[in-house]
Amino acid sequence: MTVTAEELNEAGPEKILAPVLSATWDTPDSWTLDVYRAHGGYRALGKALAMAPDDVIAYVKESGLRGRGGAGFPTGMKWQFIPQGDGKPHYLVVNADESEPGTCKDIPLLFANPHALIEGIVIACHAIRSNHAFIYLRGEVVPVLRRLQSAVAEAYAAGYLGKGALGAGGDLEITVHAGAGAYICGEETALLDSLEGRRGQPRLRPPFPAIAGLYACPTVVNNVESIASVPAIIDRGKEWFRSMGSEKSPGFTLYSLSGHVARPGQYEAPLGVTLRELLDLSGGMRPGHQLKFWTPGGSSTPLLTEEHLDVPLDYEGVGAAGSMLGTKALQCFDETTCVVRAVTRWTEFYAHESCGKCTPCREGTYWLVQLMRDIEAGKGLLSDIDKIADIADNINGKSFCALGDGAASPIFSSLKYFRDEYEQHITGRGCPFDPAKSTAWADDDTSAHLEVNA
Repeated sequence: MTVTAEELNEAGPEKILAPVLSATWDTPDSWTLDVYRAHGGYRALGKALAMAPDDVIAYVKESGLRGRGGAGFPTGMKWQFIPQGDGKPHYLVVNADESEPGTCKDIPLLFANPHALIEGIVIACHAIRSNHAFIYLRGEVVPVLRRLQSAVAEAYAAGYLGKGALGAGGDLEITVHAGAGAYICGEETALLDSLEGRRGQPRLRPPFPAIAGLYACPTVVNNVESIASVPAIIDRGKEWFRSMGSEKSPGFTLYSLSGHVARPGQYEAPLGVTLRELLDLSGGMRPGHQLKFWTPGGSSTPLLTEEHLDVPLDYEGVGAAGSMLGTKALQCFDETTCVVRAVTRWTEFYAHESCGKCTPCREGTYWLVQLMRDIEAGKGLLSDIDKIADIADNINGKSFCALGDGAASPIFSSLKYFRDEYEQHITGRGCPFDPAKSTAWADDDTSAHLEVNA
């Protein structure tokens, strides 16, 4: 089912969703080539190969597709940066190292519909004149790795990959690479270093990957959802794509709804939908509880509160509210959650995952953890609140990559909205919240808890 912007205005909650990538997820054997082709798969590929590479880039650019990996950079413009006639190999690298806390869209997409990515890869490689693509997948997700390898093998057997895949004389190879599970490898230049066999650490830029990326050759690095969205755009048209979403953030996307909600999961809808609408679809917060705070794009984006329920979930709307859309990982927490405890856990994650290359991030995240643990345990001083804000300020915008910014975001935003809760931990000498009641389905009445889950 696809929904235009006009239809959305007249629709009830059940009409908000616009499943495109997820349309066949519940179809038996949805990951196979036969099922994918039965639903129009690889139809867009023929149309794209009949177009000149530059025309494909222009078409994707005119569609308004923006990167779905976090920054929202225009996909067609990224392809356009690749120099032509340079005599060097060009590479496409798909970033499938999904590791942002709260984000769970690319892995389900690869598990249920891997051929959408493969078709998108062939089209993208035709556009940027590449003969070799790499998929950098998170190594822990072994079932997804096996299913993706099986789908690639099917595509080779069917002639969509290999010799002549890009037309006469145009060969295309895909390499599926399993990473070792480092959050930092989600950063594109650290991913490239890891792919080349080195320790995953961010590179100094410039030069940017479009000029000197993988093996010092021009490289495009795109998110899984970004590339998987391309076939639908080519097949159904850029006007169809722009009919959804907003003017500056057109199209459909996957929202990952998790936390204290009745029905967490993937909700594919046009950009600009609100959290209130998605909560209506998912049954709201867990019974008997109300929303306290939430993240619009994973834990590295500034958290928002109940007053932001009607903020349009597109790049401009969330930005105007003081946060970032990021990976559209909507983590929802109810009133039983201790903000200090949640931010402490996130900070511990970033300190653990810091690659240690730059001083602000390496030292700053370490000291943030020490102070946050003291505050959570009621051992801190009121002056520590200003101290963590100062340390976060010394990390934000001053570290080698965005990991430092991500570590600082929960600190800044939680102090903005919940400073009194930090003070309460210190003056009350401990956390006023019961950790047992912050779990997904913990209630005072055990029988009611069992009835809800029955």
